[in-house]
Amino acid sequence: MSSLLKVDNEIKTKVGAFRERITAEAEDLVANFFPKKLLELDNFLKDPIINITELKEIHSEINLTVPDPILLSNLHDGLEAQNAKKRKLEDGSGEDKVTGTKVFVMPGGMMKSNANLVDLIEKVKPEIRTLIEKCNTVKMWVQLLIPRIEDGNNFGVSIQEETVAELRTVEGEAASYLDQISRYYITRAKLVSKIAKYPHVEDYRRTVTEIDEKEYISLKIIVSELRNQYVTLHDMILKNIEKIKRPRSSNADALY
Repeated sequence: MSSLLKVDNEIKTKVGAFRERITAEAEDLVANFFPKKLLELDNFLKDPIINITELKEIHSEINLTVPDPILLSNLHDGLEAQNAKKRKLEDGSGEDKVTGTKVFVMPGGMMKSNANLVDLIEKVKPEIRTLIEKCNTVKMWVQLLIPRIEDGNNFGVSIQEETVAELRTVEGEAASYLDQISRYYITRAKLVSKIAKYPHVEDYRRTVTEIDEKEYISLKIIVSELRNQYVTLHDMILKNIEKIKRPRSSNADALY
């Protein structure tokens, strides 16, 4: 093989050292880190912060007052408004649109996020990132163990490929949890903007509380899924560790 492709000895040594480092790190993750992390997350699921039964406790007050209704100062103003509406209808551009209140600044300064959920999100996000990073390391380790392509005796290789596919799936699901958190913030921001523009509409205010409750429940499900993924990966790799590390049996072994 060396005659077909010449590789610099220094680079070959560095690549070999990288493989050894990845192997040692991945084996430690599977043997020690995964079981410790699943127990840690299982304890986290028992924490009171994530087991609030009365969801009203996580609600956040929306400090946007409802302004007093604007009254017409005299009859002339009312006639002008009616005439303007009539002109719009005659021009064919009189769509029934509610423009809402122009918002230049929030009365109480910056509109704060839901502090309860922000605290919980800041605890969950590092766990998501950790799972993604550790899965990537173990996936690289298994990929480096896959032997060269040959005809026959590929049962162990298929187990390696299934393990890589499972690790890739877990990575993708964990990344989707981060997207879900981002969507929550964006959705809530749009609803709060609607409340500022249409302060008299109660449904917008109720929708914000519904979004907060939904996100709280979703965060608990995310933590539960993170724990389950650690359990699944740890169990799957341990059960198939022999085929993962030695996908093909030697000819000598096949004789006995």
